[in-house]
Amino acid sequence: MQRFFPALVGLVILLAVLTSCVFVVRERDAVLVFALGEVRKTITEPGLYFKLPPPFQTVTRLDKRLQTIETNDPERIQTAEKKNLLIDSFVKWRIDDPRLFYVTFGANDRAAVERLQAQIRDALNASVNIRTVKEVVSTERDTIMREILNNVQGRATPLGVEVVDVRLRRIEFAPEISESVYRRMEAERKQEANRLRATGAADGERIRAQADRQRQEMLAEAYAKAHAIMGEGEGVAAGIYAEAYGRNPDFYAFYQSLESYRASFGGQGDTLVISPQSDFFRFWGDPSGRAEQGPAAAPALP
Repeated sequence: MQRFFPALVGLVILLAVLTSCVFVVRERDAVLVFALGEVRKTITEPGLYFKLPPPFQTVTRLDKRLQTIETNDPERIQTAEKKNLLIDSFVKWRIDDPRLFYVTFGANDRAAVERLQAQIRDALNASVNIRTVKEVVSTERDTIMREILNNVQGRATPLGVEVVDVRLRRIEFAPEISESVYRRMEAERKQEANRLRATGAADGERIRAQADRQRQEMLAEAYAKAHAIMGEGEGVAAGIYAEAYGRNPDFYAFYQSLESYRASFGGQGDTLVISPQSDFFRFWGDPSGRAEQGPAAAPALP
């Protein structure tokens, strides 16, 4: 056993040395290989790599994944109208040049975040200070984000950082101006509502006038057609009457007398002052209408 102990110790030492010479680069890492304090190699591709054992060579890992910077408190930015806005933003960034990033910040991501936050604040001020509240909130919001992105990208590249995206998540009025802004917005909305009501009332009057005119035209046209139809009917009726009279004059005279009786005696309490011997009662006693009417033949009128 004592003979194998030195060999076992040697094997353990050999394994330790071999282990210190091998390292793995993961997909999310960028690795810097140092030799005597200087960066000798930058590795960004995942895989198994070899190096000299410490202290000849050492490795430092940097996270190359996409990271997010979110503001804890909204930034108070002043517009061209000297009104304060509270702007909440976030930034997407990652390490683009591991060697340059390490030279600038070391392995301290927090220092990089603080530097980027300061740059974003400066770019945000530069873009918002020259615009009005309306432009910042609505009309030029996308333009502001592009300006900030281009500004920060240009300043972050020498630091070994790539800024991927900048977004303005929330824009609010500062408490001291919120009330006045809301009152102005309310007045503008009321003015717009009154304008729409006036326009609607005018349109309603115009539509009603047009409908009345169309109604009068349709009624006039209908009355004209009705009178024309009535005239045609009366003409046809007169023709029928003439034809009936030509076929049987006695029956026609009898029928006309019955119609006259119905029209004359139709109401209660009607009084008719006429001679019993008149031609009006010639069918009263004799349906043929040929008999002479006497006093006895006259009807008793109510």
